[in-house]
Amino acid sequence: MDLTTRPEALVVAAADRLWAAARSGVPCAPVRDLIGPDDLDRAYAVQEILISRALESGDTVVGRKIGATSTAVQQQLGVDQPDFGVLLAGMDVSTAPLVPTARLLQPKVEAEIAFILGEDLTDGPFDADRVRKCVSYAVAAVEIVDSRISGWDISFADTVADNASSGLFVLGTTRRALAEVDPVTVEMQMRVNGVVVSTGTGAACLGDPLTALAWLAEQAHRYGEPLRAGQVVLSGALGPMFAVGPGDHVEVQLSGFDPITLVFDQQEGP
Repeated sequence: MDLTTRPEALVVAAADRLWAAARSGVPCAPVRDLIGPDDLDRAYAVQEILISRALESGDTVVGRKIGATSTAVQQQLGVDQPDFGVLLAGMDVSTAPLVPTARLLQPKVEAEIAFILGEDLTDGPFDADRVRKCVSYAVAAVEIVDSRISGWDISFADTVADNASSGLFVLGTTRRALAEVDPVTVEMQMRVNGVVVSTGTGAACLGDPLTALAWLAEQAHRYGEPLRAGQVVLSGALGPMFAVGPGDHVEVQLSGFDPITLVFDQQEGP
């Protein structure tokens, strides 16, 4: 097969590379040599293949995540726009006593607001007022981002293809209706092993987490998989992400919500 002349073969080859890294626990080279550093259609096509394989393996879709919504995270990743990925049931470790470190390759943590949808968002208008009406409630969340690509050496297409550098996530237990909390004014502080490593506010997330949700609703519709009632949406980091490892303790406080505490187990990754 001539991978230099068949775009669809390049997409499959990129998916194969990322899939092998995820299964082996050994980070791989970037995939931009196959799909280009900025080709979003190819990158999301790779993501779609990976999600299809996960579903074939028995996982289920429970929502979406928005990545690179804050300037701080964009600078950390070397990108200049947001992206989105798919949340699978197997990524949710909210009830696990310890975060399973061995499932992760190069984890980092970030704090954000999660929205649980009460209505479908299958057609427009996709604006903040519309999406606000479709939110059932909000919770605090910690996303444990990860990369199958060695050293986080990513272009924008690399992170999109790699399911927006998704790993695991934890949802808080305090549910707030949007009448009770204004996402844009929420203040965040994150500590790792007792040290403050990240602070921010809702305004850091594309100006307003609801603006991020509206952006996602439009993009999800564009790519043919609109947002549905009952789904979880991780709306994006409120401050910089921070690298973690075995044994680390993370505490996140979002104003208006109870704290989230998580502990990474002592087992090394693959």
